Order: sequence, then structure tokens, then C-alpha cells
Amino acid sequence: MTTLAPSAPVPVLIARPRSALIEFCRQQPLGAVSFVIIVAMMFAGIFSNLAAPYDPLDIDFAAILTAPSAAHWFGTDAYGRDILSRIIFGSRTALVIGFTSSFLGSVIGAVLGIASAYFGGKIDDWIQRVMDILLAFPIIVLALVVVASLRAAIVFGIDINLIVAIAIPIIPRVCRVVRAAALTIRVMPYIDAARAAGYSDRRIIFRHMAPNVVAPFLIMFTAFIAQAILLEASLSFLGLGVTEPTPAWGLMLSGNAADFYREAPWMILFPGAAISLAVFAFNLFGDALRDYLDPRFKT
Repeated sequence: MTTLAPSAPVPVLIARPRSALIEFCRQQPLGAVSFVIIVAMMFAGIFSNLAAPYDPLDIDFAAILTAPSAAHWFGTDAYGRDILSRIIFGSRTALVIGFTSSFLGSVIGAVLGIASAYFGGKIDDWIQRVMDILLAFPIIVLALVVVASLRAAIVFGIDINLIVAIAIPIIPRVCRVVRAAALTIRVMPYIDAARAAGYSDRRIIFRHMAPNVVAPFLIMFTAFIAQAILLEASLSFLGLGVTEPTPAWGLMLSGNAADFYREAPWMILFPGAAISLAVFAFNLFGDALRDYLDPRFKT
């Protein structure tokens, strides 16, 4: 009688979980492209001193209105300042104001939205009526009113009140979205169980409700960075934002750029392209992040 030799054990292959970044790039290729653009902007803003070929404040009267060339890739402005260097340094201004304004407005809006949904009653009514008043004004009009009514407080060349003026129109829009998400969470059984267990309102809000509205919060925060950058450029163009000689994209489109747009169209072309690319990248990234985080968009 022959005996069979025991067969070798079959190795079990365990699939390694993919990182969230790789999975995001695989599912959202356009979002990955926009993410690369955003990272490039952040790199240019953080390492402006290394990336810029010239000092953005240096005035060279011998190079006034020089066309794009090997020495000045994007040309120079009416003061002989290198436009490429000013665009690179302007990315720092746009990102600082954009991120700060969007974060401030989104956080306040999220707090008000969660509180409105959780407490309900008169608190909900009062918060929503204030949000209705703010929503009655277009974003640019409300920002204009706020920045014109506040006294300038310049820190490192940036008006702090400009950040506040841009953040205020963001608050009601984030509040409405977060409140809608929090209302569905408030009626969940685990919220009722937490109340029955005697947990405090603060613990229920921060431990059970706030983590479940992170997805819409991140989507709104990312999307409104683009709105904040566009608002900063608009206010600077109107003379109510960043002031000279601080490099800012909107400021580069006003003043001398409007006077010499026929003789030196590059003074308008390249700053306008930078604003458009930044707004496009953040909007596209926000849409991709929404599709990635929302299970309803997944097949």
C-alpha cells in the first residue's frame, strides 16, 4: 500500500490595503491632476525665495515693460519688476488668505450648523434667521461691505480684516450644509442611547456628531478655498484688498496693468492665468473629494 506524501501548504495571498492617496488618484484622475497643481502652488508659496528668479520688489527702470524673454520669462511690469517672481510670491499671499479665510469661515459655519441641528427650537430658529440675512447678499457684495466698514490691520503685508471679510460670506453656506448632515445624525439610535446614558451635550456633539460631518466639512472647506482666492483677487483689484508693494495676483491686474494692456498684454495675461488655474484646481479637487467621500457616487 502506497502512501501519498503530504502536499505542500498553499500560500495564502493577503491583499494589502491601498493607501487613501493611491486609491483617490486611481478613482479620481482629474482630482489627482488638480492635487498636483495645488501641491505645486504650495511649494511655490512656501519656497518662494528659492523658486523666484528675482526679488519681487526690485525696481529696474532699464527693464520697464520688457516682453517675455530668457531673462524674464513672463516679462516685466511698469516698474521693471519681474512678473514671474511676483506671481510666485503672489501664490503665498493667495494661499495664506485662501486657506485662512476658508478655514475660519468653515469652522464657524460647522459649529453653528451642528449646534443648530442638535439643540433645535429657538436656537435653531435664531441661527437660521441670521444665516438667511447673510445669504441674502451676494458673496462679493457682503465681502465689500465688511472690508469697507472695518479698519485696516496690516500684518506681514496682509490685512487681517480682509480675511474676516472673506470668511463671513462662507459661514452661512457651510452652516446650511453641515446642519443638513447633522439633522440626519441627530435622529440616529446611538445619539438617543448616548442621551439615555446621561452623556453631556458637549460629549455627544464632539464625540458622536462632529466626526460624522467631517466629510461635508472637508468638501466645503476645499471648495471655498477657490472662492476665497477669487474674492481676494477681486477685492485687491478694487483697491480694498492687499496693498502695494505686496505681490498679489489681483493687485497685479489693477493699476498699471490696465493702463498698458495694449503695449504689455503679458501684465494681465499671466496673473489672470494664475488666478484661473488656482480656482480651477481647487474647484476640481473639491468635486473629486466629494465624489470620493460620498458613497452615493461610488459604483
